[in-house]
Amino acid sequence: MKILLVEDDDVLIKVLTKTLKAHHYIIDAVKDGEMGWTYGSTFEYDLIVLDVVLPKLDGISLCKRFRAEGYVTPILLLTSQTANSAKVQGLDAGADDYVVKPFDQAELAARMRALLRRGSPNPFPLLTWGDLMLNPSTCEVSYRGQRLDLTTKEYELLELMLRDTQHVFSSDELLDHLWSSEKFPSEATVRSHIRRVRHKLAAIGAPQDFIATLHGRGYYLKALQTEVAMPTISPPPVRSPSLEVASEPKIDRSHDSTSSLPVDDRSTTAQQQYLAFLNETWTTTQPDSIDQVRVLLQAIGDLHADQLTPQHQTQAQHLAHKLAGTLGIFGLHKAVHLARQLEHWLGGQAPLPANQAPLMKGLVTALQQEIEATSQIQPSQIPSGQSPLLLLLSDNESLNHALQAIAASRGVQVELVSPLALDTTLSALDATIDEIGQAPDVILLHLSIDRAMYSHSGQAQPPSLLQICTQRYPALPIIVMGDRQEWRTRLEVARHGGKLFLDTSTSPEQVIATVVDLLTRSKLPTKVMVVDDDHHWLRTLPTLLKPWGFKVTTLADPQQFWTVLQAVTPDVVVLDVNLPEINGFELCQMLRSDPDWQRLPVLFLSALTDASSQQKAFTVGADDYLHKPLMGGELATRILNRLQRVQVYQS
Repeated sequence: MKILLVEDDDVLIKVLTKTLKAHHYIIDAVKDGEMGWTYGSTFEYDLIVLDVVLPKLDGISLCKRFRAEGYVTPILLLTSQTANSAKVQGLDAGADDYVVKPFDQAELAARMRALLRRGSPNPFPLLTWGDLMLNPSTCEVSYRGQRLDLTTKEYELLELMLRDTQHVFSSDELLDHLWSSEKFPSEATVRSHIRRVRHKLAAIGAPQDFIATLHGRGYYLKALQTEVAMPTISPPPVRSPSLEVASEPKIDRSHDSTSSLPVDDRSTTAQQQYLAFLNETWTTTQPDSIDQVRVLLQAIGDLHADQLTPQHQTQAQHLAHKLAGTLGIFGLHKAVHLARQLEHWLGGQAPLPANQAPLMKGLVTALQQEIEATSQIQPSQIPSGQSPLLLLLSDNESLNHALQAIAASRGVQVELVSPLALDTTLSALDATIDEIGQAPDVILLHLSIDRAMYSHSGQAQPPSLLQICTQRYPALPIIVMGDRQEWRTRLEVARHGGKLFLDTSTSPEQVIATVVDLLTRSKLPTKVMVVDDDHHWLRTLPTLLKPWGFKVTTLADPQQFWTVLQAVTPDVVVLDVNLPEINGFELCQMLRSDPDWQRLPVLFLSALTDASSQQKAFTVGADDYLHKPLMGGELATRILNRLQRVQVYQS
């Protein structure tokens, strides 16, 4: 499959190209929006991947231009912008999906496969034709259960034909789809690849004419039944190999047609090679990033001197955006967070007030320190390459097959275990997990009516499957499917720690969407902002909340509230009522009247215990009201409960 990548970050181009080539994609990369339009409107692509912030023509405008001209190629947007408004703007422009940097490489590949299926006549995760099966997720091909060893180009050829089995592919079409725009071999190369694939198929029992030839027209997969209509024939697309692109620096996009299929991404060897590749890339990226930070420091100096122009402020914002995307590739999550804060700050009012320079300088300095302190990329900083695992405990065969197929399309592994095989013992579950060789990331337990967990008899019952799972994996999200009308079952689920309860009528697509939502929630620490004029209390709070992994920002001066709020972008705010100049009620009203912050959870923590104060707090939009003094555990529990409710609403 052929992809157009429009991205101005050289490091991201390099890393993405390496990753996508390992998944058998052919990549054309250009570095500004105008070149993106030139390539996208000239050559045939199966998918277009756009960064939002681009020189000459931004990604949103380019997306609109493609759609206005009638191009239906799937478009995937890449950006460091996390605001919902930015996502909505991209989707409204005609994009099919939206991925926020930094992203997991496996998730990006899964989303791309999903988009490619959406635009394909074959919408299923596994591509089959008779006894031939190709799995795009693992890049494995088999015929009647026997593995077919193919070179990279041979695999790409077979995948292309399997995605549109009712089509005759001319030599020109195969050249357009399987080679980059800079490399157009002769038609003899196409014939050579067809001949080798036929020979390998025949060697494991396939018919000699499994790939048939329609003389003068091209190649197609032989019909499985004689009654099947002849595949449709479309005129070959117009190619323009003479397009002048010399002014655009390009990375090496050559594709070794004799290389073997890549090894499993989960293997240790592949992880070591990828880590070595990242460290090699970091040796040149680190000094470039430090230079970019120095440019940001210069912009902050201009701001302090009240000399920062709106144009330079926009340039600095783009630089912070680019840094966030680059640093995310190397797993520098704290540095990414700082760069995003700067991008958000610089994207605000223009020109910025000079009195904001000290706070911004602190962010840039911290960013510089993070980059300079990273001498080598560690294994823990990059994704393991192992897809998340869903442990499915179910005897419903039809549901199981549907869930497995849909999960594969979303990059989720499924390990199916019959509840009967566990014999309702903890040791049996441990033995099953040991056989799998990977701990689950989420558990889905399907309950049928006749195996309900609640018994009407007075006899002692063995522990339920839910109890066994929660005992073994107390921190894992556990989803239970059951009859919504069986209130005793729902009660048992609530008593024993079920994370979510889904009715048995829930569609398989929605079930997997729920699983993916649980898996993809942010792993960054919860950011708590506390506003209180009691300095002793503010010094104590970070220590009290440390056991729960919160990142606490304290503020004693409410007049700096809005400035610190925008810089920190907290997940929850804790307010005192009695504050100098501006009281907590007024701060809460300010939040509730702002469209960007009106959904931010607000907890009041006050020494006032009278009913009127509590009533007023809830009237102005508070989510909770706590009394001083209190233990850190109680505050942490209230914060976590409130955030959990917010996540449920968002889901």
